[in-house]
Amino acid sequence: MKIDRLIGILAILLQQEKITAPELAEKFEVSRRTINRDIEHLCQAGIPVMTVRGKNGGISIIDDYKIDKTLLTSSDMKAIFAGLKSLDSVSGTNRYQQLMDKLSAGRSEGILSGQYISIDLSSWYKSSLAPKIEKIQQAIEDHERIVFDYYGPKGESCRKLEPYRLVFKWSSWYVWGFCADKQDFRLFKLNRMSEVERTKESFKVREYGVPELPSAVFMKPKVCAKILFEPEAKWRLIDDFGIDSFKEQPEGKLLFTFDFMDADNLFNWLLSFGSQAELLEPVELRELFLAIIRNMVEKYK
Repeated sequence: MKIDRLIGILAILLQQEKITAPELAEKFEVSRRTINRDIEHLCQAGIPVMTVRGKNGGISIIDDYKIDKTLLTSSDMKAIFAGLKSLDSVSGTNRYQQLMDKLSAGRSEGILSGQYISIDLSSWYKSSLAPKIEKIQQAIEDHERIVFDYYGPKGESCRKLEPYRLVFKWSSWYVWGFCADKQDFRLFKLNRMSEVERTKESFKVREYGVPELPSAVFMKPKVCAKILFEPEAKWRLIDDFGIDSFKEQPEGKLLFTFDFMDADNLFNWLLSFGSQAELLEPVELRELFLAIIRNMVEKYK
């Protein structure tokens, strides 16, 4: 992480008139001696860093070396901070806060206080999610395999994975990588993963390109369903799939067509609507869904 720290120190010095070694040590969570060595390395690299001792002393770069601070506008900075804060909501460390500090050094407080977008990517599982993300992120950077217990529709299993990318999609976090069991690339939902551990086994990065992330890549629909909804369900359909996801019928009911991953996903979603939904097609699934409803009725008799 030394090169990252040197770049961070340089970024601060370019945007700030003066800063002390103890302040840099606290910001980067290292010793003052380490900061002093970093300053020496910057000087050796030809960057004119000046150190002044005493009460009003500090570390700075001579004025003639400083770059134009207006390369990023106030709107640019607000957009960057919104993105960084969204990552900080699931971070197990303060790395993104440190990056915001570097970028905001010497800038107007109005840039930070004037933000009007707030993004929280942590959902309800922040306490368990952040450590997983941090551990997987480190494994990706170090090209190290991970192992974990996974809970899926077909039961529990222990998986070993070469992690390549963390993905936030469909309101949830996933890890995309090469699964040793399936000998293929797979997507795993972080909330279904437990006991995530790094194996200390390094792997050679495979040729895979940059994966696109549309639903069709990871979720291959198998069931084309046609459902008739009562008008009272309109807000749910709009909330889940958008205003163009259904056709309003002459009698006021809503005809909805969508391709689901499997029958279980379809049934679970339909049950959340109670009597507001009727499955029209596939016809063979109507009978299976009716059997599920009858079993539920038996339990409540």
